[in-house]
Amino acid sequence: MKTQKLYRGRLIDHLQLVVRDLSVSRRFYAAIFAVLEIEIGGEGQDYFWADELFISTKESPASQGQLTGRVHLAFQAASRDVVQQFHRAGIEAGGVTNGDPGERPYHPGYYAAFLIDPDGNNIEAVFHGPADRSASAVEITF
Repeated sequence: MKTQKLYRGRLIDHLQLVVRDLSVSRRFYAAIFAVLEIEIGGEGQDYFWADELFISTKESPASQGQLTGRVHLAFQAASRDVVQQFHRAGIEAGGVTNGDPGERPYHPGYYAAFLIDPDGNNIEAVFHGPADRSASAVEITF
């Protein structure tokens, strides 16, 4: 298991998805995470995790025996090309398109693609447009 960085001051510390078939979900998430350059941080018989996302079976003690409901997760992408690669990789790994790569009206430069994962969750990759990558936050006017 790799050591994970701890980031203080974030709104969300971690998220958990409880899935029907861990191997099917791992295949899907490993494919999209490879494109997004997010490493699988660790895994066990009934779970795996990457960054602050923990994915487990309902048999895992952390799940309390229940599948999670429909969730929308959006991952930041480094470019429009990465959004397109995310979409292709997700479909090839068992996801279903829920919105082809393209600009969205949320704010200027919002470029995203959406996939439905094997458990019905809406998974997005978004590129917010060019920015100074040294900045920890960028102001966007809506």
